[in-house]
Amino acid sequence: MNQADDTIVALATAQGVSALAVIRLSGKDCISIVQKIFKGKNLLAAPSHTIHLGMIYDQEKPIDEVLVSLFKEPHSFTRENSVEISCHGSPLIAKEIIKALLKQGARLAGPGEFTKRAFLNGRFDLAQAEAVADMINAETDNSRQAALNQMRGGFSGEIKKLRDELIHFASLIELELDFAEEDVEFAQRDELRKLVLKTQSVVRTLIHSFDQGNVIKNGIPTVIAGKPNAGKSTLLNALLNEEKAIVSDLPGTTRDVIEDEMMLGGISFRFMDTAGLRETSDVVEAIGVERTKENLRKASLILYLFDLSATTPQAIEKEEEEIKKLNIPYIKVGNKIDKADPALLKKLNPEEFIFISASSQKNIQQLKDKILSHFHIQEVKQGDVLVTNLRHYQCLLQTDEALTRVLLGMDNHITGDFLAMDIRQALHFLGEITGSISTEDLLDNIFSKFCIGK
Repeated sequence: MNQADDTIVALATAQGVSALAVIRLSGKDCISIVQKIFKGKNLLAAPSHTIHLGMIYDQEKPIDEVLVSLFKEPHSFTRENSVEISCHGSPLIAKEIIKALLKQGARLAGPGEFTKRAFLNGRFDLAQAEAVADMINAETDNSRQAALNQMRGGFSGEIKKLRDELIHFASLIELELDFAEEDVEFAQRDELRKLVLKTQSVVRTLIHSFDQGNVIKNGIPTVIAGKPNAGKSTLLNALLNEEKAIVSDLPGTTRDVIEDEMMLGGISFRFMDTAGLRETSDVVEAIGVERTKENLRKASLILYLFDLSATTPQAIEKEEEEIKKLNIPYIKVGNKIDKADPALLKKLNPEEFIFISASSQKNIQQLKDKILSHFHIQEVKQGDVLVTNLRHYQCLLQTDEALTRVLLGMDNHITGDFLAMDIRQALHFLGEITGSISTEDLLDNIFSKFCIGK
């Protein structure tokens, strides 16, 4: 089993050849371990937050000239003694240095173990620790700002305020239980109701923010669907402004899902070009059609293409009935407008369609604007509190349910011990967000998703 007082080591920079690589250590013995293979200044006598030039040796064999940065407890990321070794970026050099450190008593760090130690040592709470991973993986400015706000404690501050107020009333109700025979009421029920309603209002605001937060963090999976030869691959190429998908006049060319990402309005969209929806006896094409249906069920938005050069109002109506059954937002896109029968266009409501020509890129910007209008994403500013984490969202839902039970209990004049039970449940779920209530399994699950070295 990994021990909390072990000295851990890992490569903190990306794998592969680069100008520099950084090797990271943390643990009470890390400075003395590095000193054993370092020839330069005496690191044990050096002050914190200093950098020292010297050579790393494996016994008598020189490995590389490096810079060693010292961070002495508690003034480090993990609040333990920490060392960062900057060496040349050859993977071989980094590997040899880590091997030399392992020989002196360090061990390889597990995924997220540095951040886990920072959490366990009180550097920040669990929600802030999870924001570290979000910060590393941020691909848009909005997702970076949302992660930064959470990492700096904006979300945690909201949760702490809610818990502190509930704890006060919970303690008063618990006190009532000690004086049950005297029938006294320390927690005024009207005040408790006001507090629960106020807390529930904040919790529900956070719950509702998840729609925007999830989109900002994870992007929007968008499926391009339609009958064969409707122009789906051409549209994907037009949206991406590159020849990503093979375009052919032959129906059924696309046999598998082709996807790529692009930014629209600061939001990441993952566009998926899919096989045309139709009945087919071709085994390979049938597999592609089934994959199309699977992706449609997982999509957040569907761009459904109608080939205006080869369809009728009745066929459009029939296809739309099938789309509606999925209960997923969709945009009706009329493609090949340059080849459409004018009589057909007169029968179609222009307010329900975006009419385009994917091949000539006509009205593609109009389609992009329509896509963005489906997601009312505001720019994330410093101080904005958004829920971006599914675990937090689920805990907030459970908190809301517990608070609803408190209100129902007061309406039905239930005894204080049952009220206390529901308040404790609300406190428990809020505590799970910040890690004031946690289990080893929960922590292992969260930090296992981090990269090694962070």
